[in-house]
Order: sequence, then C-alpha cells, then structure tokens
Amino acid sequence: MAVSLREYRARIKSTESMKKITRAMELIAASRIIKAQQRAQAAAPYARELTRAVSALATYSNVDHPMTTEPEDPKRAAVLIITSDRGLAGAYSSSVIKEAERLVATLTEEGKEVATYICGRKGEAYFRFHNRPVVESWSGFSDQPSYDAAAQVGNALIDAFMAEEGDASSEVQSVDEVHLVYTRFRSMLVQEPTAVRLLPLEVVEGEAAPASDEVLPLYEFEPSAEVVLESLLPRYVQSRIFFAFLQAAASELAARQKAMKSATDNAEELIKKYTRIANQARQAGITQEISEIVGGVNALADANAASE
Repeated sequence: MAVSLREYRARIKSTESMKKITRAMELIAASRIIKAQQRAQAAAPYARELTRAVSALATYSNVDHPMTTEPEDPKRAAVLIITSDRGLAGAYSSSVIKEAERLVATLTEEGKEVATYICGRKGEAYFRFHNRPVVESWSGFSDQPSYDAAAQVGNALIDAFMAEEGDASSEVQSVDEVHLVYTRFRSMLVQEPTAVRLLPLEVVEGEAAPASDEVLPLYEFEPSAEVVLESLLPRYVQSRIFFAFLQAAASELAARQKAMKSATDNAEELIKKYTRIANQARQAGITQEISEIVGGVNALADANAASE
C-alpha cells in the first residue's frame, strides 16, 4: 500500500508541475492576443482602402491585365495554406488543413492540378508525413507576422501566376489560379477556417459597373491606368496575404489560450482525483495497520490466558 501511495503522490507532483506550465502558457497567450487583435484592426483600414482603389481602377478603366482576367481553361491552381509554427493550440492547424483538403478535393474534381504552398511548420510536417509534394514553404513568423514575410510569399505566388505556361527558361511553374486558406478571427471563442481566391482578382468590396447609358465617374490616373494597375495589384495581393497572416496569428493565440485553459482545468481535476485516491489509500493503510495491531494484541492476550 505504501508503494501505491508513493505513486499517487508522484503523479500529483508531476500534474502540479504540468498545471504550472499550462497556466503560464495560457497567461502568455492572453497577454499577446490583445496586441495581435490590435495589429489586425490597424491593418484593416489599409486593406479596405486599397481594395476600393483597385475596385475603382478595375471597374472604370479599360485596362486588361493578366491578374484581372479569367483564364478560359484553368488547368493548375496554387493553394497557400497558413498553419502555425508551434503546437499546443488545440485543433487550430488541423482545422485549417481540413479546410484546405476540402478545397483541394473540389479543385481536383474540376480537373485542376493543385500546387501546394505552406506557411507554418505544422503544415510542413503534415505534408511531409503524407509524402505529398510542396512547391515552397515558409515558417518562423506564424504568431508574429511581418509585412516583409507577406511580401515574400505574395511575390512567389504572383511570379507563379504571371509565369508563361511552357516557358522552359522560367524556373517557376505557372498556375492559373491562386487560392488562400487561413483561419479568420471572429471572436475569442470563434475562429473560422476560410478559403478565398486571390487570383485572378476578385474584388470583394467593389461597386458594380455602371450600365452603358449611365455617366461614368471622373477618375484621373497618373501617370496612366496601366502603370497604376501594375503598381497596385501586387500590393493588393500582399495586403490580402498580410491581413490573413494577422487574422491567423490572432486565431492561433486565441486557440492556444483556450487549449491551455482546458489543459489547466483538466490538471486541476486530475490533482483532485489523485488526492482523493491517495487519501483513500492512506486511510486503508492506516486501517490495516490498526487491524494488525489489534489482532496482535488479542493474540498475545489469548496466549497469556492460555499459559495461566
């Protein structure tokens, strides 16, 4: 019984240490999520105004650009999946990977070949474990993304989209579509895996084009609409990716805080359970020892009575 009691005391001690770790991680995530939310909120106006500018340019100019033109027969699609670099965030990475798998299945049913791009070590590990090819991957900034990282990812996707099909001199394999899968931050309790198409450009906040008999608004583009469009479109894609990074970072921290709180609560329940069992074991040991003492006393008394 003493060995069993020592085992339970060791379990209680190890669980208490685990509880301290999960509680510390919960507090760290809670302190960092406020900053992540503020960064996402601060980036929203820039992304919104840039979207409006691109909307006006795409709607009220007659410029044809490959990034705004629907291909006649798309055959290859790039999918950028944003996961986390670290674990202990519940089902955060697995949820976004499941959403990406659904998107890949849909694109495959449409007869399109899928080229996968990964952000985050969890996504890299998943595709490496399943022996699935990845065109390019990035990691090290999932919880604190920078615009430089978004620009690097965006440029790689733009280069793939703008590459000429069958161009042997180009090291980048061309794609006809670019899709983005990330986790949208709704609230501290709700984080929603989301899939959107980046290219060809889908202006989500633009106004509808006016009818032919309506008067077009007056827009002046300097130096020209072509130059403005050529400059804005890469920034638009980079801005969308950066905003997705910020949303994913806030979602990751919220998921980690929730997971660590759940782990801390479970540790408390285990400590209570082990303490109760240890007390029962201790009481059973004491009861057994008392019974042995009483039995020994009675046996000694019976022996003395028999000798007399």
